Amino acid sequence: MRPSGRETTQMRDVTIETGVTRHAEGSCMIRVGDTHVLCTASVDERVPSFMKNSGLGWVTAEYGMLPRATHTRMRREAKTSQSGRTQEIQRLIGRSLRAGVDRVALGERQIQIDCDVIQADGGTRCAAITGGWVALKLAVNQLMKAGLVTSDPLVEPVAAVSCGIYAGQEVLDLDYPEDSEAGVDGNFIMTAGKLVEVQMSAEGSTFTRGQMDKLLDLAETGIAELNRIQLEAVG
Repeated sequence: MRPSGRETTQMRDVTIETGVTRHAEGSCMIRVGDTHVLCTASVDERVPSFMKNSGLGWVTAEYGMLPRATHTRMRREAKTSQSGRTQEIQRLIGRSLRAGVDRVALGERQIQIDCDVIQADGGTRCAAITGGWVALKLAVNQLMKAGLVTSDPLVEPVAAVSCGIYAGQEVLDLDYPEDSEAGVDGNFIMTAGKLVEVQMSAEGSTFTRGQMDKLLDLAETGIAELNRIQLEAVG
């Protein structure tokens, strides 16, 4: 039995509210159970210096957790003193979202995705990627409406979900009580039917190829549901 009472194949309730900030070209609040992440997309008509005159666009991300997003207060991170975890997650978000972007069609501009965790209960990086794509899509829609981009550079939606082995069972969408006790923990980032990245580790026990395949099957089910919710949010 899962602590939440969910079935092994059941995700937490997911909602995505768009247009939650006034100034960002794209914004949403994604809620995955008790994990809440504010995602904004900001368009910059310049690219980083290493991309200049390449004709290619760029998508990058920053990630952070508010001091009281968790059970106990954390110190607020300055950009110059970010933890290794924060740096790893924001690089993951950026490269995951770029996997679904036609950077030629985007043109030589940068879109910055900011993911701020308001409340954490497991799966914050997955929620940030899923909500980050929605914010990115809304910003691209603004560019297309303004005639600055002529064809949609977002090839397909990108979403992420966690799966793991908890109490000997393969389960979909780990919350914090499961994540903290899981024998195997994995994050699956996918486009519609294709893998972008898989992060898996044996936290308390090793796992077999068959168990990994079961976790991938669960992830595909979860990603399909997240894609549906994403497209409804931007549609």
